[in-house]
Amino acid sequence: MKKQNQSSVVEFILLGFSNFPELQEQLFGVFLVVYLVTLLGNAIIIVSISLEQSLHVPMYLFLQNLSVVDVSFSAVIMPEMLVVLSTEKMSITFAGCFAQMYFILFFGGAECFLLRAMAYDRFAAICHPLSYPMIMNRRVFMKLVMFSWVSGVLVATVQTTWIFSFPFCGPNEINHISCETPAALELACADTSLFEIYAFTGTILIIMVPFVLILLSYIRILFAILKMPSATGRQKAFSTCASHLTSVTLFYGTANMTYLQPKSGYSPGTKKVMSLTYTSLTPLLNPLIYSLRNSEMKKALMKLWRRIVDSHPF
Repeated sequence: MKKQNQSSVVEFILLGFSNFPELQEQLFGVFLVVYLVTLLGNAIIIVSISLEQSLHVPMYLFLQNLSVVDVSFSAVIMPEMLVVLSTEKMSITFAGCFAQMYFILFFGGAECFLLRAMAYDRFAAICHPLSYPMIMNRRVFMKLVMFSWVSGVLVATVQTTWIFSFPFCGPNEINHISCETPAALELACADTSLFEIYAFTGTILIIMVPFVLILLSYIRILFAILKMPSATGRQKAFSTCASHLTSVTLFYGTANMTYLQPKSGYSPGTKKVMSLTYTSLTPLLNPLIYSLRNSEMKKALMKLWRRIVDSHPF
């Protein structure tokens, strides 16, 4: 008999948090606020950096790119999740699931490499301040940004097309908040062992390697900070680095646990929480961590606020 390679499933059902019907309204309210605050916070950063000429330097332009990624990441996940919470079940077409998975991987992959580029930028600025302008010139900056975005495209294209080359014969219920790779892979009615080897290798290269390089960069930064003569300067640098590492660890740690073992033994509830951490919590926290603790960004935010007030006098 000829091997069937066509999917009989034409749509999927995202279950979300349907096993907690009594919490649907509360969860909807919480995640709606999280989504709106995430959009507002990152939009303010994007606009502030665009309008403030003094912030057109690699450190802040990297941050602007990160905010674009975070806004896009949230826009891919949160609206669908809010619909799931408001209707308890939601059908999503085969093509819609493909598109959502593609953009989750695209923006997730881009963020992995952007965070690494940002850590390298801080390493060069703190550990090699005199040669920093040559190390992080405009050409290098553009290459790092382009590499981050193009890497996201490559990761998403390879992984999504491979996943959807598998037949899906039923059932069609995805016990997750979105069409993420591990959740969708569980429904494939084919041998996925080769893909799981790829996923393991890809996770090592795309998530683990940048994360380790970031940690090494911050270790070097830490030694440079310890040599600072000013106690106030050391305290400020320690505080900033600790905040950055918290955000990085949240993102890479939960993404690593999700993708390192696509068919892992984690419970569906645990998988949903881990997914929410790196798709919703880090985009929410990044504007606070990378901006409100930075004096230049505070000045830019105040200028933006004054422009808004002056253009709309009460």
